[in-house]
Amino acid sequence: MSSTTNAEVPYFTNAETGYVPAKLGHRTDAGTNPLRLLGFVLNHVIPDTVRFLVRLVPLILHGLVSLVLPAQRKSVRGQTALVTGGANGLGRALCLRLAQEGCNVAVVDIDLASAQRTVEDVRQLGVKAEPFLADISDYEAVERLREDVETRLGPVDVLVNNAGLLAVLSLSEGKPADLERIIGVNLLSHFWTIRAFMPGMITRHRGHIVGIASIAAYFPVGRFIPYTVTKYAVRALMESLSSELQMDGLQDSVQTTCVYPALIATRQQFMDMLDKLNFLKRFYVFTPQQVAEQVVQGVLTNKREVFVPSFIAFLSKQFECLPANLRHLIVSCMMRGKIPKLTTRTTNGPTKP
Repeated sequence: MSSTTNAEVPYFTNAETGYVPAKLGHRTDAGTNPLRLLGFVLNHVIPDTVRFLVRLVPLILHGLVSLVLPAQRKSVRGQTALVTGGANGLGRALCLRLAQEGCNVAVVDIDLASAQRTVEDVRQLGVKAEPFLADISDYEAVERLREDVETRLGPVDVLVNNAGLLAVLSLSEGKPADLERIIGVNLLSHFWTIRAFMPGMITRHRGHIVGIASIAAYFPVGRFIPYTVTKYAVRALMESLSSELQMDGLQDSVQTTCVYPALIATRQQFMDMLDKLNFLKRFYVFTPQQVAEQVVQGVLTNKREVFVPSFIAFLSKQFECLPANLRHLIVSCMMRGKIPKLTTRTTNGPTKP
């Protein structure tokens, strides 16, 4: 690791100096020394509590008002939206729905032929659209994509990280390259696109970042371990990003929305697998158009989270609090079939939803 200046903080502090034990000194007795404890309460606990209560009042008032008045909608007409994985399935539906709101659309995909067809349909809605071939799991490719999109369509105002690989793999199944590809597309691509496009949003004081996660980020199921891990990570990424924007005072400039859809009717292979599992399809499977509608409505009203269906939000958050055996019982009752393990440790690779 290169040396750093006084203004710089090294990312990996142990790389050059090795492990240095912490030295707390006199602070170790703060919890048992009555005078130090009193000082801590007077200097920190009481002021922090007062500050919290003062800031809590407007939050409560805002919450009460939002229960009575409909959410204010913003306009994205004339803005540029970029949708990764925009050629097919949910990505295509998102491109068309954003175009209906007046967005110019950058359709990003590794399937250029399908991306071109989506672009042609988007243009029929009276907006600009361009197809872009890019491997979004590669940072340098994303940087080139940014330059290309800004040249052909202008700066990106709405970033939709939709691309993902749905792989039926357990932890020890698949080739290492398969796992790296899943993590690259499903997770790292979010990092790269946000790093590439968010600075421009901050400069222009206008932007919205959408992360398509999955209900799997709340309901983990075996045989989908790499996929589920990446969706949990997208959930954490979007929560952390929202928090960081708040810390930096940018919450009014750049908004975020994390989406947790249940099952989406995309590839036929996936639907066939659900049939074999006797999964409760009719209650949980949605069309790409239905999900896209909810996502765009979430963007227009600056929703931080969008669950599809909406009622599953409460169930999802409560599910995490249940004992592990009870969670497993619920999942096993919903999924009456079994997902078989692969017969070998290699696969033909993951499929794109």
